[in-house]
Amino acid sequence: MNAGLPVACIFRSTRTDHSEDEYRAWSKEMDELVTTTPGYQHHVSFRDPTTREGVTISYFDDLDCVARWRSNPRHVEAQELGRGTFYEQYTIQVADVVREYRWSIPS
Repeated sequence: MNAGLPVACIFRSTRTDHSEDEYRAWSKEMDELVTTTPGYQHHVSFRDPTTREGVTISYFDDLDCVARWRSNPRHVEAQELGRGTFYEQYTIQVADVVREYRWSIPS
């Protein structure tokens, strides 16, 4: 483990071309629900509307926090819907962040 650095959960997926309204509602709910997970830090998501490929990267304090999110009952329900309705495929990677750099335009 890397003291003070987060664990990243990387979710890459390709959406199906149906259930858009239902998907949006579930996605919004999961965006809000993950923030209530102890040890959650932040996340970022994007999806290409043409290819339907997307990535969500969520950052947590440690692997136990990732496991809590994975086993959240409402999230488990969303996972089942994802496999049955929302996604053609997905890949999940969990990785330790080994180094972090920051830069911004000076004020």
